[in-house]
Amino acid sequence: MTPNRHNSSAQPNSADNDVVLDAVRDCVLAVGVRRTTMTDVARRAGLSRMTLYRRWPDVRSLVGDLMTREWIAVATGSMPESRPELGTRPPLIDGLVAGVEAFRAHPLFQKIVDVDPELLLPYVLDRRGASQEALLGLLAGALREGHADGSVREAPAERQARTVLLILQSFALSLRTMTDEDDAELTSEAFLGELRTVLERTLTP
Repeated sequence: MTPNRHNSSAQPNSADNDVVLDAVRDCVLAVGVRRTTMTDVARRAGLSRMTLYRRWPDVRSLVGDLMTREWIAVATGSMPESRPELGTRPPLIDGLVAGVEAFRAHPLFQKIVDVDPELLLPYVLDRRGASQEALLGLLAGALREGHADGSVREAPAERQARTVLLILQSFALSLRTMTDEDDAELTSEAFLGELRTVLERTLTP
């Protein structure tokens, strides 16, 4: 637990926000979202509950900000270094496939799927969340770069980004319903190979 160095009347700054999100991550990994309380998070973060409530109304809003931070970190961390001689498309596809693999292996995602899967349903069936909006922005920017260097099929960038994200989400969220790790043709690795093929055929001019 972080020592309480904060005045309870102060608003959290960005450093405090990371401390709080680290605390809620630890709570969720330990007991799941439904059993996590603002008191638990405040105690782990070394802040008062009132300080948390000034920034987040409840645990679910905290978890929403945590997911945004973690998923964007997965996406950006999965992208390889730019290699202009290759064009945009090859490293982009490498990063997208690696990102799906990293997302599925992320401890927070695994915990939510195992204990609180209903938390993900609104972002699959009803509305886009902050992390999806941020990912769409990253995708659209990369696709425009690919349009400019000729390595990505020309199409409206926003629509193309949304289409790619739909493909990625289906693999990230539902892949385990289709795999059979005892069958070499139906392993996770084999399906990620299919994902690479789908992206190549979708994005190649």
